[in-house]
Amino acid sequence: MDISDASRTTTQTVTDYDRAKEVQAFDDTKAGVKGLVDAGIVNIPRIFIRPPEELVEELTSHQTNFQVPVIDLDGVRGNNLEEIVDQVRAAAETWGFFQVVNHGIPLNVLEEMIEGISKFNELDVELKKEFYTRDQTRNVRFNSNFDLHYSRTANWRDTLTISTLASTNLDPNEYPEVCRDAAREYIKNVTKLAETLFELLSLALGLKAEHLLEIGCPKEYILLCQYYPPCPQPDLTLGATGHSDPSFLTILLQDQIGGLQVFHDNQWVGVQPIVGGLVVNIGDFLQIISNDKFKSVKHRVVASQVGPRVSVPCFFMGHNAEIPKSYGPIKELTSAENPPIYRDFLASEYFSKRFSTVLDDNSPLHQLKL
Repeated sequence: MDISDASRTTTQTVTDYDRAKEVQAFDDTKAGVKGLVDAGIVNIPRIFIRPPEELVEELTSHQTNFQVPVIDLDGVRGNNLEEIVDQVRAAAETWGFFQVVNHGIPLNVLEEMIEGISKFNELDVELKKEFYTRDQTRNVRFNSNFDLHYSRTANWRDTLTISTLASTNLDPNEYPEVCRDAAREYIKNVTKLAETLFELLSLALGLKAEHLLEIGCPKEYILLCQYYPPCPQPDLTLGATGHSDPSFLTILLQDQIGGLQVFHDNQWVGVQPIVGGLVVNIGDFLQIISNDKFKSVKHRVVASQVGPRVSVPCFFMGHNAEIPKSYGPIKELTSAENPPIYRDFLASEYFSKRFSTVLDDNSPLHQLKL
């Protein structure tokens, strides 16, 4: 990797570079990263270039032969339940990630969702601008980098967000028409799958199957429809900076291009796409209420000259952050021999702490420990 150009750029004087001005100029186009690619850029704007120390660190990283666990859900309602629960427990405790196959969502539903998001991003920019906003109260919104104005480095992606957090009365007619039917069908299926997964995770914790459902873990969701255009200088930026998820559980649909990496055993491990498979990962909230039995781990997306890549993570958030809901370790999982690791806290406190720091070191878990 040649980082000399990036080093020269980042050592310019402050007067040579006004990051806030460049960020605002990019945001004002409302065309996102795809707008830069469509304009035929060869060198990516500085707001996307990672700090030199991060780029140097990548020189010492290496690929591994690790494979994220793959769990076959066939027979989950029958004779294979106990074996599947054991596999879910092992993956949630050691990796915090696993892939599922035979999960019950038809392949055409997955493919049509990917295709629908591609079609939205390929619309004329003037049509997409109708959805471009940073207003978090909008159920459906399009923009590039939710943290664009306060992150250290912008990521090489655009996002269409569909969320029930602002209002549980989400009308599918608010979705862009070009992906409306696909999104409605996918959401119906993935929320049903989430209920099954929460039942398995409850059993894996030694609780009754309904426990995580009854405390509202799948109650609200955020669906991020991520679009990663091909990048002319992928070694200088990322599609998504390393982070853990602010959710109980995340279910990810991805196309076959790849790029998702999980931090495991002190190294980045690629998550190889499986046709018809879905990626599942534990979020911060589930690590907390499981009293660290389950692990919420850092992951990222690398940029690529190949693309566009499309992925659709669905974050199951529990209750709306505006509702004063308290969380802490599940009482049945603590004892004198296994005392609570975390204190009880409001969801709003978690999000306040999380978004008071940049994305790369954003998990407030350590701040919530007793």
